Amino acid sequence: MYLATVLGNLLIILATISDSHLHTPMYFFLSNLSFVDISFTSTTIPKMLLNLQTQNKAISYEGCITQMYFFLLFVGMDNFLLAVMAYDRFVAICQPLHYTVIMKFQLCGLLVLVSWITSVLNSLIQSLMLLQLSFCTDVEIPHFFCEPDHLVHIACSDTFLNNIVMNLIAGILGGGSLTGILYSYSKIVSSTHKIASAQGKYKAFSTCASHLSVVLLFYCTILGVYLSSIVTQNSHSTARASVMYSVVTPMLNPFIYSLRNKDMARALK
Repeated sequence: MYLATVLGNLLIILATISDSHLHTPMYFFLSNLSFVDISFTSTTIPKMLLNLQTQNKAISYEGCITQMYFFLLFVGMDNFLLAVMAYDRFVAICQPLHYTVIMKFQLCGLLVLVSWITSVLNSLIQSLMLLQLSFCTDVEIPHFFCEPDHLVHIACSDTFLNNIVMNLIAGILGGGSLTGILYSYSKIVSSTHKIASAQGKYKAFSTCASHLSVVLLFYCTILGVYLSSIVTQNSHSTARASVMYSVVTPMLNPFIYSLRNKDMARALK
């Protein structure tokens, strides 16, 4: 699964770079998403595979904090890029005549840059907050990687401020991005309803099908993990659910975009 994730996303990046027909904002964002997915899985899976091979689950404190920093960074980037891609589809369908004027390379680059800066600051703040916590000796994390929520639960010191900061950031950044995606698609649906022909409606909405599939997969799995952690205290079931968004979703993204996209399929061939 890890090899499929890396090779699939790498193929999308190479196809986007090599085919001049794919030098558009949509594929620029897609290649960034593929790079983030490769980095995201490489943050956790190699260590997990090593643990399975050596039957040793130990990780150093420094290694745990470093892993968590990059995990937060790339999850945040995934979140922002999906919102940016939704905005791109909104402009393409709702304002098609102004698309090339609005979605210039400078704006696309700025959107990606702002996403990176925000993600770096978010992961830095949360990592520094966790560095203030103290842990008891012989602590075992009931997960296959160092996730902030699990580190807070096993800390021996007061974690009230950490919980406040985590929930606040999740609400602002995650909730803000999801709200932007929902708003974009509400406008897209409203715009497509105004198209008279059924073929025109299908053509307009088919350009969003791949992105919408990835959005549903990403947010539904993350919400599933955190809702299950609230409902049940079974850490093993939460860890299994985490595999969905940290392993399965990045692996499926290239297949979703290549199988449902004629331009991408042609470029890959």
